[in-house]
Amino acid sequence: MQIGEISKKTGLSISALRYYDKHGLLQNIGRSNGGIRKFDNKDLEALRIIICLKTSGMKLPEIKQFMDWCSKGDTTIDKRLNMFYEQEKNINKQIDILSKSLKLIKFKQWYYETAKEDGTENNVKSMNVEDYPDDIRKLYEAFMLGSQNT
Repeated sequence: MQIGEISKKTGLSISALRYYDKHGLLQNIGRSNGGIRKFDNKDLEALRIIICLKTSGMKLPEIKQFMDWCSKGDTTIDKRLNMFYEQEKNINKQIDILSKSLKLIKFKQWYYETAKEDGTENNVKSMNVEDYPDDIRKLYEAFMLGSQNT
């Protein structure tokens, strides 16, 4: 496969693919006699792993380290496994942060929907937390008060 086809299959720009190749993230990419990159299914699989790791917050130097470990074979299995355990921890932290943010967003949606229905913020602004609907109060408490019960 040529670079344009890989770009379409992965959603990565051609310049990103060239960057990854230039910086050693893609090892063993074949070349035609004219120097045109030739990708195979192993390259596509490697790119999908790179995309996953990058999307999960891993930096390119860390991904490069992982790719280097892969090229060294069985002697680096423990390092690679530990890297994935660490990345799982990082992803779970991100999920917690996003979950809390979503609770605030849902609370604010209710807040502004209520204000819109009333034609003013005054009523909802003057409400006590205890007067919020149960589900909204839980969202508010989860975000604003740091409750872990929701």
